[in-house]
Amino acid sequence: MRRGIAATALVATLALAATACGGDDKDAADGTKAGGELSGTVTWWDTSNDAEKASFQKIAEAFTAKHPKVTVKYVNVPYGDAQNKVKNAFSSGSDAPDVIRADVGWVADFASLGYLDEVPAETAKKVDAEFLPQAAASGKFEGKTYAVPQVIDSLGLFYNKKMLADAGVQPPKTLAELKTAAEAIKAKTGKAALYLRGDDSYWFLPLIYGEGGDLVDAKNKTVTVDNEAGVKAFKTARDLVSSGAAITNATDGYTNMQTAFKTGEAAMMINGPWAVADTYAGDQFKDKANLGIAAVPAGSAKAGAPQGGHDLGVYAGSKNTAAAHAFVEYMTSQEVQVQSTKELSLLPTRTAAYELPDVKGNEMVQFFKPAVDKAVERAWIPENGSLFEPLKVEYTKAITGASSPEDAAKAAGIEFRKILKGWK
Repeated sequence: MRRGIAATALVATLALAATACGGDDKDAADGTKAGGELSGTVTWWDTSNDAEKASFQKIAEAFTAKHPKVTVKYVNVPYGDAQNKVKNAFSSGSDAPDVIRADVGWVADFASLGYLDEVPAETAKKVDAEFLPQAAASGKFEGKTYAVPQVIDSLGLFYNKKMLADAGVQPPKTLAELKTAAEAIKAKTGKAALYLRGDDSYWFLPLIYGEGGDLVDAKNKTVTVDNEAGVKAFKTARDLVSSGAAITNATDGYTNMQTAFKTGEAAMMINGPWAVADTYAGDQFKDKANLGIAAVPAGSAKAGAPQGGHDLGVYAGSKNTAAAHAFVEYMTSQEVQVQSTKELSLLPTRTAAYELPDVKGNEMVQFFKPAVDKAVERAWIPENGSLFEPLKVEYTKAITGASSPEDAAKAAGIEFRKILKGWK
């Protein structure tokens, strides 16, 4: 049985009994008042970044215009701390949020632990019918829907148009082209071609996909991070840095990457649509037209970037489930998704939204939507998020030269099999 459900069901039963006996108009346990009007407080833990959070807070609090008796309590939780913080809150039930913005890789984990309330049947049908199929898949676990997709994304190659033009090079389509372009950029500008994050294993995914590999084969319950393609990917990461084509840092990589790109210390970086708003704030991009975005350069096998994004889920132990589910429907509505695209260049998860002017005419959407359509769908398994910590350790060792690519791949495979018990 899912944690928190028995207590919630008991409270709801008592509330319904009171209503049936002619109780007054006090708030019910599920966030409704007598007559079905939504009320109470919905606490939302939002994991958006500094460039996004003000917009999302404004949008979230506007829910009260539709439901005046509902108070939205907005809490921004830094993404890096969020997964563990949410699990701790859900497991204890103490100060847990009613709604969580979850990375797509966390949903199966939270659902398997009984932390998420199942999405109402009618809403689940709408998700299957009206949302991008790959986005809808991220909110499911064992055939049931536990979260509604809010945004979808993938990675792309951000580039400084002027720096590349000054060096006489085009955006590289392959990593081999990137190394050649790096020599010209260095000779002309004295700057690095690429900032490649070395402290976050999510940035390893385009490298292993580019070699035709993957972290795991979920269908056959096999760890694949340490096979030939995996070793090649670790070698590629190290070669990009040791050759001088890329610079990296083993700590605080995102801030360092954004700073290097925004100030012109690096001509390119690999990032996602969530970075667009912050990138425009950089000195190099006061003229927004100077920002270019292309596909992630291909490895020896193909170009590949991971499917990312965020889903909204309701805590199974929430005392305001009706209001919380209504809030999720509002935050994932077409109206709100289009507003998020207009303000933040984020990609909607609703199929029909892409036909509307504010989405269809958005330059960032024009690039990232084809990238999302071709993105590699990750294994939606409960252990998904747990794999990235040991992978980060080995990726950082390999990219900085602290470990050989072969040893890094082998060590990652060993740790994966400890997590995925019984897997080959």
